[in-house]
Amino acid sequence: MSELWVERHRPQTVGDIKGQKAIVDRLKAYAESRTFPHLLFAGPPGTGKTTAALALTKDVFGEGYRINLLEMNASDERKLESIRTKVKQFARTAPSPGTTFKVIFLDEADALTPDAQGALRRIMEQNAETCRFILSCNYSSKIIEPIQSRCAVFRFRPLAEDQVLEMVTSVAANEGINLEEEAAVAIAHVSLGDLRKAITSLQVAASLDQNVTRDLVYETTATAPPEELHSYILACKEDGFQPARRRLKGLLDKFGLAGTDLVNQMHRELGTVTFLGEAEKLGVTEAMAECDFRMVEGGGEALQLDAMTARLCTLLGN
Repeated sequence: MSELWVERHRPQTVGDIKGQKAIVDRLKAYAESRTFPHLLFAGPPGTGKTTAALALTKDVFGEGYRINLLEMNASDERKLESIRTKVKQFARTAPSPGTTFKVIFLDEADALTPDAQGALRRIMEQNAETCRFILSCNYSSKIIEPIQSRCAVFRFRPLAEDQVLEMVTSVAANEGINLEEEAAVAIAHVSLGDLRKAITSLQVAASLDQNVTRDLVYETTATAPPEELHSYILACKEDGFQPARRRLKGLLDKFGLAGTDLVNQMHRELGTVTFLGEAEKLGVTEAMAECDFRMVEGGGEALQLDAMTARLCTLLGN
């Protein structure tokens, strides 16, 4: 369901892409010249890598771009055999009449095994005249150096909150959703620069109520509002262990948070806490880091969160 809205509002041309101005300017030059080298798009999820690849291909080849495009998700077909058969066969066939090259788009290319990347490097080398590769990945460090050196590298950054806010407001208007201003700000806040996550959050909230409020956004995204997290830290500082523990349990139950989710959200909001000094924030950060490590290593969630609460009460209590 969520992919429907994302696809419906996907930019159709390079010029429609929001929030990546430096990248868009370079891609426009490629679109105008009707050719481009091998490309590597790297960056966090939801920042426009797939959209940029499809929009560029459409700008170069026009409406019939699908004829000259092979789109694969490398995380599904990550083995050497897929590269040797499907990719190699497509790269060897001639481009359609009126065009000089074809495009192979490998999404999530950092999931390819080292052997598969080695085979891909050779195919890129042999078919450079008639085939262009666009690789997208979250971590460019997982792409072998011989492939990186053959590509023009584009590094996508998380979108700024005002850019996410603009897009979410536009999507809500097009879908006939009554989106409150505070709710739009909340969506931009929880998305962390991931536009796909922002649109999905809007869709989930709208499926429950056409009037999307701030409280509804936080409830449906399993995210605690900043003021709730501040209240928990304040309870550790002023009220003592048992009241702080009860407030923590209420937070987990109300917003459906896992222990690691809570710690990560607290870490994000700690910088906005005004009633703690720098030394106190250092101690809180150490306590959160230890709690997160123990939970990831398999420690009991309830016990570790209680231990973190006890440590915060000791650190912050007057």
